[in-house]
Amino acid sequence: MNLILFAGLLGVVMMVAGLLVHNKRTISYLAIAFAGLLLIVNTLEMTSGVALIKLPVEGMLETNRFGLLMNEIMLGACLMYFIVSGRHIEMVGKHVAEYYALILFVLVGAGISTSYLNLLMLFLGIEIMTIPLYILTGSDKHNLKSNEASLKYFLMGSFSTGVMLMGIALVYGGTGSFMVDKMNLDASPLSYHLVTGVLLLMISMAFKVSAVPFHFWTPDVYDGAPTVFTSFMATIVKVAAFAAFVNLFADSTGVFPREKWKLIISIVIALTLIVGNITAVFQQSVKRMLAYSSIAQAGFMMFAMFSYNHTSKEGIVLYAAAYSVATIGLFAILMKMEDYTFEGFNGFAKKEPLLAALATIFLLSLAGIPVTAGFFGKYFMVASVLTATKGKFIWLVFIAMLSAAVSVYYYFRVIQAMYFKTAGGETGNVLEATSAFRAGLVVLAAITLILGVMPQMLLQYLYF
Repeated sequence: MNLILFAGLLGVVMMVAGLLVHNKRTISYLAIAFAGLLLIVNTLEMTSGVALIKLPVEGMLETNRFGLLMNEIMLGACLMYFIVSGRHIEMVGKHVAEYYALILFVLVGAGISTSYLNLLMLFLGIEIMTIPLYILTGSDKHNLKSNEASLKYFLMGSFSTGVMLMGIALVYGGTGSFMVDKMNLDASPLSYHLVTGVLLLMISMAFKVSAVPFHFWTPDVYDGAPTVFTSFMATIVKVAAFAAFVNLFADSTGVFPREKWKLIISIVIALTLIVGNITAVFQQSVKRMLAYSSIAQAGFMMFAMFSYNHTSKEGIVLYAAAYSVATIGLFAILMKMEDYTFEGFNGFAKKEPLLAALATIFLLSLAGIPVTAGFFGKYFMVASVLTATKGKFIWLVFIAMLSAAVSVYYYFRVIQAMYFKTAGGETGNVLEATSAFRAGLVVLAAITLILGVMPQMLLQYLYF
């Protein structure tokens, strides 16, 4: 609850600061301070269980341990994102304060997405989170690809919003309530309004998390948006969308315990894993490859909806942290490159040995290699399926393992280019990397390795 209130207030303050402060660096330092303040406020609420300011939410919002921990992951990732990517936000355009204000407003929607009990609050949370993203996607006004990506994102996002509203209306028609805990598909007689409404909600949320076959917008939007904002969309925003998805279809309803619903979601997961990984193999741009790999990563994260149990709850928390940290770090390094193709990384290890080593750690984590946080993220997700289904969906586990093996190929292509190929001519020029930037990446890599060895350092906060 603290996140919703304070992020909104700080967003307004940032807008006012844009009128009074004209130094971009000062604005970035202020944004880092605001992100740190939000992290402290959420930590206090998570550890004490009491919000600093209580709001009369009338039973429409409720913070719980899972939601607060997901907030903590998003805010920690946002703080590190500001630290390592702040200079690139300044380079997008003149309106730096407005960019930071929009990001803070996105965090308001993220806070609602982790704590809603009412479908109307879900709708508000998702829209507060996505509307600023339409603006950020098109913020590079002189880039035709950015303008095209913004328009495509707006049109597809508006369509999915309409699907969500229709689903909410049908759920209300079937239950007479907007409360999530009233969505009981085990009731008899079963309402066809409710079934159709739940399907439409599933489709709209699958669009938000880039699940196949509702993923077509993702590569073009991620590729066309300014890289610094692609990093934000692919991590913090995606984690918030998955928190909302989990709350809607796993925690409060009886949807997925029914075998026929498990079959539907398992098919979506399998398609997401296969399409995301196979298409990533054929990309020539590292940025576009990461866009497709984010689709594949969404397939693993959807196991939390398929087998909602003790293991998958821990898995989605660990996966969210591992994926966010590695992706923010990798995109930060990508922003320093003038050439986004695989050839642009040729000989990178000779020019920037530290950055190459850190990029390798992030790539290994995304691939799920042991001793990195990504390994335990994938392990918990697969283990949750085996625990929940008792071998009935073993084919889904095989697909997940094969998909993980395929992902190793295209992640290792970058490592191969960095260490085993030689740059030709001016290929692979690297922009200047400051000491603060390097230190921030070292912190991200350290988190990746620490969580890969001691995941309980994070998971323990689910229980006290």
